[in-house]
Amino acid sequence: MLKNTLALAAASALSLFVATEIAAAGDTRAVNLGPVGPHEPILANVGKSRLLAFYQKDQGKCAVSAVLSTATADGGVDAKRVRVALRPGELFHLDAASRERVVFTCAPDAQAMTVLNKGEVLTRQASKALY
Repeated sequence: MLKNTLALAAASALSLFVATEIAAAGDTRAVNLGPVGPHEPILANVGKSRLLAFYQKDQGKCAVSAVLSTATADGGVDAKRVRVALRPGELFHLDAASRERVVFTCAPDAQAMTVLNKGEVLTRQASKALY
């Protein structure tokens, strides 16, 4: 139990650090919408925020941690974290204020996690790209 708690705390701290670094660097190109295995990142833009999400197996469920980070006007970073446990087949909708959404699902026995609305997310990201 303590080992799992320490692993989750370390992974959570790492995700917050990575999300902060991504937002501060302004790197909005990297995208990974899955499927991913435990502790592998889902990366996307959601509204004006950068998303970093990962999961770890928890008794056959996906224990998901998602961090949304936004660069602030003063050069800082505002980050928010949400955690949710998904049973295989369940959906989790992460919505931005700008009516953008990322929909996650957990595979059987928590073998993978993926974004279901990949086309929508990729189309939004491509439409915001500078040519």
